[in-house]
Amino acid sequence: MQAVVPAAGTGTRLRPLTDSKPKGLVNVAGDPLLTHCFDRLLELAIDEIVVVIGHRGEQIVEQYGDQYENIPIRYVEQTEQKGLAHAVLQAESEINGDFLVLNGDNVLGCSLNPVMQSQDSPTVDATLLVEKTTPEVAQTTGVVSTTDDEIVTDITEKPDQPSSTLVTTGVYVLPESIFAHCRGIPPSDRGEYELVDAITRLRTNGGVIQAVERDGWRVNVNTPADRNQAARKLGE
Repeated sequence: MQAVVPAAGTGTRLRPLTDSKPKGLVNVAGDPLLTHCFDRLLELAIDEIVVVIGHRGEQIVEQYGDQYENIPIRYVEQTEQKGLAHAVLQAESEINGDFLVLNGDNVLGCSLNPVMQSQDSPTVDATLLVEKTTPEVAQTTGVVSTTDDEIVTDITEKPDQPSSTLVTTGVYVLPESIFAHCRGIPPSDRGEYELVDAITRLRTNGGVIQAVERDGWRVNVNTPADRNQAARKLGE
């Protein structure tokens, strides 16, 4: 399976750390953010990494070259940051079959194997790694509702009144057909193409979406405080 790692963002909230480097190269506990992501991919049966670059992306290419350990790397460019669905869509020409998406600003203290294994089911079209959070945090991200057997019945980006406290984590296994759904969605109220909207379109067209709750911990690094928290977790 291939992995797509979106890493095109400007990292505005991490300034001044991102004044001269891309967000993916911000140091966390001695290694760049992307190194932490790539190390997680080494634990999986990943055949190739497709990195979506943008802001100062040439530095990422220079840092990692054409492979990480024994996994080949390709690069695609997102010249305008128009949301996660738009970022994923840039990788379409490089993808064959189901693929993993791992957001490049995630530091994970959990295994991704359960997400990969869920996709082995012939009845599942896509899998989301999810976690429980507070209602306040749920308002800032993708909120997921499921049946008792963890089949997704609804997914909404940044709702004012969250229907649950189960949220997305920036880790997805998706079918190649998701690209058509990424092209078929309108921009959200904030002017971005949301991946959760493309996944919703997949579901309403008959796709079965499985939610898998993470074990361990995860830190999404958007601010200096997040970076410090991730460093503390890694040091535990």
